[in-house]
Amino acid sequence: MARYNISIHKINHIFISHLHGDHYLGLTGLIFSMHLQRRESDLHLYSFKGLDEILTTQLKHSRSVLNYKIIFHPMTEGRREIILEDDVLTVETIPLEHKISTSGFLFREKSRALKFDKTKLKKEISLQEILQLKRGEDVLDMQGHIRYRSSDYTLSPSPPLSYAYCSDTRPLDHLAEQINGADLLYHEATFMEEEKSKAEETRHSTAADAATIAMKCNVKKLLIGHFSARYKDLTPVLEEAQKIFRNTSLAIEGESFDL
Repeated sequence: MARYNISIHKINHIFISHLHGDHYLGLTGLIFSMHLQRRESDLHLYSFKGLDEILTTQLKHSRSVLNYKIIFHPMTEGRREIILEDDVLTVETIPLEHKISTSGFLFREKSRALKFDKTKLKKEISLQEILQLKRGEDVLDMQGHIRYRSSDYTLSPSPPLSYAYCSDTRPLDHLAEQINGADLLYHEATFMEEEKSKAEETRHSTAADAATIAMKCNVKKLLIGHFSARYKDLTPVLEEAQKIFRNTSLAIEGESFDL
């Protein structure tokens, strides 16, 4: 995050899919960095029970008292539930199947407000009136007559976006119902098909599995990641997925994708 100039203090919610070390061991360092940089606002953590005990033990034995409050939100195994909702989006758990309790996360934007047509901007239109027009409300004069009609001054909003994060898991056909039509799907692709038996043994997915799920779910774009260290060159992994689902990219740190 420091490499890409992303402030850690902009983070208010952290979602941990499961308690295998590669998915949470960096969390303690982040929490203490926030403390040392004098964070004061609450930090919300979403995970299965056990993470709270892990963090409490580390705080206890380091005799540390944080400057800010950590609010822990325990998740329920195998249950699809909304764990966060605000004015902008909802976050819903995606039940996955791995060697221990594991959950993915579905992020859905709520419908956006109308856009104000800047070509119609007039000096006499106040900011309050612009906000009213964006809510779809007409602006009336003192006599109750329409002064500005919302439909004349606004444009349709951009459609809300959705992002599904699925790691770690064996391939699951039932995802098609929950994440159907997602704008972006991240799905683990630990192995290639040549290691299918290893994937089944460890309850992971292959690149072909991830691509098949993307196709069944009618998603617009697929990102694959969580690659086994045995693959020094990821080109074959990507090619395996693209044979099934063309709009696939590798989830490489530092890359950005437009939706």
